[in-house]
Amino acid sequence: MRILPSAVATLAIATLLGGCGFQLQGRLPLPAALAIVQIDSKDVQSDFVQELRKSLLASGARIASGSREATAIIRVERDELKEHVLSVSSRNIPVEYELTYTVRVAVSSDGKERMAPEDMALTREFSFDETQLLAKQREEDALRASLARDLVGMVMRRLSAL
Repeated sequence: MRILPSAVATLAIATLLGGCGFQLQGRLPLPAALAIVQIDSKDVQSDFVQELRKSLLASGARIASGSREATAIIRVERDELKEHVLSVSSRNIPVEYELTYTVRVAVSSDGKERMAPEDMALTREFSFDETQLLAKQREEDALRASLARDLVGMVMRRLSAL
């Protein structure tokens, strides 16, 4: 049996990466108090709440339907996306926008506040061209989803540190 050099190189790289502590991003270990979580939000269909639900499930938490079975409650007190015009053309048509996604999150467990309400916000700018309306609307939707994912990442890092 003959071993190919590419197989040896692949095995060597995998061994080196495994030995240095490298791990894929995405799953953060959560404290035991966050094993069964209820998400309390006015808008359960927002991009942020949906991404938070996915991330909690990926980290091994279970989403409770009621507060009786939950070991912790994550309150999303603020979940808003604002759009501001940054610049306009000579014809007074907006050509640049700024999206700002802001959330306020608090966590309580066993009647105690484990994380006081914290505001988190992210901002992205994007250009607008009325001749490419459909593409620019898709770009804006992608930016909204990206902002929500990034905010969830911030919240999950904060939750894992509790």
